[in-house]
Amino acid sequence: MRTRAAWSMLCPPCVSPVSSASPGRLEGASCSSCPDLSSISRAVQAHPSEQRQLSLAGLGSMALREHALSLFRSAVGTVQPAPMLRRAVKLQGDGCPQLLVKGRAFPVKRDLYLVGFGKAVLGMAAAAEEILGDHLVRGIINVPLGIQESLQRAGMQEMLLKPHSKIQVIEGARNNLPDQEALKGAVAIRELAEGLTEDDLLLVLISGGGSALLPAPIPPILLREKEELTKMLAARGATIEELNIVRKSLSLLKGGGLARLAYPAQVVSLILSDVIGDPLDIIASGPTTASSHSAQDCIRILTKYSLRHSLPSSVETILSCSPTKPAAPEDYFHVCNILIGSNTLALGEAKRQAEALGYTTLILSAAVCGEVGRVATLYCQLILLGCLGFVGLGEGPVAHEVRGNLLQLAAELDIPGLNLAEFLQTLRGLGPERPICILAGGETTVQLQGTGKGGRNQELALRVGLELHRAQAADVSSPPGRLEVVFLSAGTDGQDGPTEAAGAVCSPGLVGAALREGLDAEAFLSNNDSYTFFSQLQGGHHLLLTGLTGTNVMDIQAILIRAVERS
Repeated sequence: MRTRAAWSMLCPPCVSPVSSASPGRLEGASCSSCPDLSSISRAVQAHPSEQRQLSLAGLGSMALREHALSLFRSAVGTVQPAPMLRRAVKLQGDGCPQLLVKGRAFPVKRDLYLVGFGKAVLGMAAAAEEILGDHLVRGIINVPLGIQESLQRAGMQEMLLKPHSKIQVIEGARNNLPDQEALKGAVAIRELAEGLTEDDLLLVLISGGGSALLPAPIPPILLREKEELTKMLAARGATIEELNIVRKSLSLLKGGGLARLAYPAQVVSLILSDVIGDPLDIIASGPTTASSHSAQDCIRILTKYSLRHSLPSSVETILSCSPTKPAAPEDYFHVCNILIGSNTLALGEAKRQAEALGYTTLILSAAVCGEVGRVATLYCQLILLGCLGFVGLGEGPVAHEVRGNLLQLAAELDIPGLNLAEFLQTLRGLGPERPICILAGGETTVQLQGTGKGGRNQELALRVGLELHRAQAADVSSPPGRLEVVFLSAGTDGQDGPTEAAGAVCSPGLVGAALREGLDAEAFLSNNDSYTFFSQLQGGHHLLLTGLTGTNVMDIQAILIRAVERS
């Protein structure tokens, strides 16, 4: 007998109540692409006592959605560049001034210069110029196209340079891709670095997005050749770490190149991380850090994605004559790289905010990575497990099976530093007295199969929504209580892929609501067209439209679960 969903719920905000027999609702969760959820359905069918108790519902999601948005805003707010820079940097003394960075002193012997590149660099530069005052001689920064207008429109004046600033701003890298404007800025930065002396100090501001904003291909490689190679790697699912290893191998400035050109000047880099694990040689492709990779690592990655034998001749030439070993760290004695912000910092602030709102809050990891479909299943099963525990079924056979599925998924994803068994044990000990919030951060990968428009956060949210919809096949007739669930995934930079959205929010009713509007979530996903899906559903209500935020520490995910108050 096929089990029919009976989740009697309200769909997401602005949707009318939905009965268990609403037309357009998917029947059954048996799905070859979703075996884990199918097994949950079978397990629930095998235990009728649990059928009578469990309910996942999207009742009254408006407040829960607002809570999720509030947590995201607080996470982004704490990694805004100006406050971070002011916490980290001070200028001390007049006669013999010193630049103090997190307690370390750097004497300003003669001239102080500034360069920067990345999505958060405009705000960092504004704060730096305010701190440095007349000691700053000149600066050049490369920032995303349109960011000054976006911040101006948002009223974020503190992140803009003052009139008559000594810092030149160059905008480029439309849709986070290298272009001629970014190349022009990279050339200007290179020329500034080459002219420094041993008495000069170069302050380098680096954040996520810096790699696309510092394109300087080694001749005879052309920018379009390097860009095409990067696009092909990304389309085949290469991680940000792999992309940056390839970029470093083909660049004059990446992989420590900028630091080498600035020698013998003292180089101090302030870094805002957008990479899992905060590896300094990978963030923005490590322009001031000794690279731990060589041309052989680049060749290995190109081979992995079947591109080794279809390279332009210029790339072949450079790889064939590049050093086989990374540069020695002692070649960078004149450089100091200092991390001032990361995803971990953002999650910590979101946790404090969630606890202030009354949630029992757990941080899963700041390093969630892997193929977006598998990560979506991980989150969906965490939601199911949280709901089971919330209604007193945390020790039942279904919960036991879900835990096993989660442990297997975690082993497959191999998320750095994640002790899922310990996390699940903590989750197991939570009672139903308070709502639950699970926070995570990181960066998933999407293997492009279609020609649609979207980003990894919107695709993740849509996949979670689809899997929750399928999980409704676990029949829950006559439940004693209801729960509401919201899942959010968004990029802290405010731009998810080549779209205007930062990400999206979903709840268990999302896909059912879409079906009633004639939108097939699976069809949109097969074309990697999540942005179009969310734009068309309820007038784009589920999209997060923040505009460029002026910062970037990867992505934030939030799961919120709570009981619906009875009248």
